[in-house]
Amino acid sequence: MDRMLYVAMAGARQTLTAQTMNSHNLANASTTGFRQDLAAARSVPVFAAEGLPSRVYALAERAGIDQRPGPITTTGRDLDVALATEGFLAVRDAAGNEAYTRAGDLKLDVNGQLTTGAGHPVLGDAGPIAIPPAEAIEVAADGTVSIRPLGQSAATLAVIDRIRLVRPDPARLYKGNDGLLHLDAGVTAAPDAGVRLASGALEGANVNVPAALVQMIDLARQYETQVKLMSAAADNERATDRLIGLS
Repeated sequence: MDRMLYVAMAGARQTLTAQTMNSHNLANASTTGFRQDLAAARSVPVFAAEGLPSRVYALAERAGIDQRPGPITTTGRDLDVALATEGFLAVRDAAGNEAYTRAGDLKLDVNGQLTTGAGHPVLGDAGPIAIPPAEAIEVAADGTVSIRPLGQSAATLAVIDRIRLVRPDPARLYKGNDGLLHLDAGVTAAPDAGVRLASGALEGANVNVPAALVQMIDLARQYETQVKLMSAAADNERATDRLIGLS
């Protein structure tokens, strides 16, 4: 009887894990540049010290990241940029390491440093990009950041830096708890001139909200079924105890 109980328990636990991941995707449906996590389940045999596997458990795990592009919305804001091709913006994470994102909601902090909306410094050819006071800021399709200095005419532009645009192998990327994509420790992606930006636009999350809501209902029903199996196992065990007591 314990086999039925523990197999159902393992399934319920992993269904909750998948539900948590699905809920996280839904919660970020409006997050700029968000890439949804993909969940998968696999069977894991339970081996005893000797002999064949005694049972099979379910294991939910993050299979990877959905790399499909999200919808692009025109904003008209000078510092908003969207990736018009495959690729990423290089930024610096909280630990000082290079990381990658498609969130192009750029802004200037109090020190004039160019950051993402989440506050991660944007990297250029020589490190984080710092922009002096200016009348206007322009970001070209190749990532070049130019300014119109204070007091200068509209025809006067000064190149400040170029945003580091990269296109690493998606299979080597993993998502950290900070929401950024990372390569293995100490590994950085080389700049790719083929990556292009669209100025005055933002890329939204690639979460399919109706599909995620349907999946939420499906996972909830799976959990209910597994709980009923656990309850049935407990009922069977009590019935067995009563029969043994009568013998």
